[in-house]
Amino acid sequence: MIAAEILDEAAAWAAIQTVRARMQRRPAEALPVFLDIGGRNLEIDAAGGWSMRQRPSERVRQLLDLYLPLAACAGAPFIVAHLGQSLDGRIAAANGASRWVTGPEDVLHNHRMRALADAVLVGAETVRRDDPQLTVRRCTGANPVRVVIDPSLSLDEGCGLFADGAAPTLIFAAEDGRRPARHGLAETVFVPRRGEALCCAAIAAALTARGLDWVFVEGGGVTVSRLLEQGALDRLQITISPLIIGSGRPGIALPEIADLAHGLRPKTRRFELGEDLMIECLLK
Repeated sequence: MIAAEILDEAAAWAAIQTVRARMQRRPAEALPVFLDIGGRNLEIDAAGGWSMRQRPSERVRQLLDLYLPLAACAGAPFIVAHLGQSLDGRIAAANGASRWVTGPEDVLHNHRMRALADAVLVGAETVRRDDPQLTVRRCTGANPVRVVIDPSLSLDEGCGLFADGAAPTLIFAAEDGRRPARHGLAETVFVPRRGEALCCAAIAAALTARGLDWVFVEGGGVTVSRLLEQGALDRLQITISPLIIGSGRPGIALPEIADLAHGLRPKTRRFELGEDLMIECLLK
């Protein structure tokens, strides 16, 4: 039961977190559910759809529309990736500078996605370039397990993720290379290769075996592209900023096609995040 004086953003986010917690504990019985928010009944169905007698503010409505279906997702694994890019499809300048391509609302969105996730995943280049913390700081919520894909264990063990102890951390590497038990404070997990990359299905299976069913992939472009190419993503979120960089690192890069009919054309959801536009692709 959630109590609040008004249906504000904090109360709405608390309701979203309640749904996510219920799904983690007992997904078969979690939904539908009725939540009391300051005397207002919020009804949430099995798909994360919601209804109320009193119409909430536009910001609260968007919060519920965006996150309740994600909080309600069941099944193992559930993998959703996010990229922030410019109007011309760049996620960073040629030198790797990427702070900030998108605005503060999208940064907050990333923290909220971390708070919903069992695990947050990035590639080695993102760690090398940004040295991210991957913790929840801009909203309420627990830190997810941090996951890094580094096939050759090329990252320095002194990187923040492997040394700060802020959250449990896993690093995935190729099983045909050297196989230390730990990399700094991070536990190493070894999976087979698939071509030049690691096998994404094996990574997902290893995470699920550890109870990490809901995975948020926060970059970078190569990692997200490989997951997409191997069919491992359930959803892909691309936030587009009103910015033209003109050169630099692309977001999605897949094998070439000769006919546009072979391109992906998924169903989508769209949300305004401040001055940015986020398009969420429903891939499965």
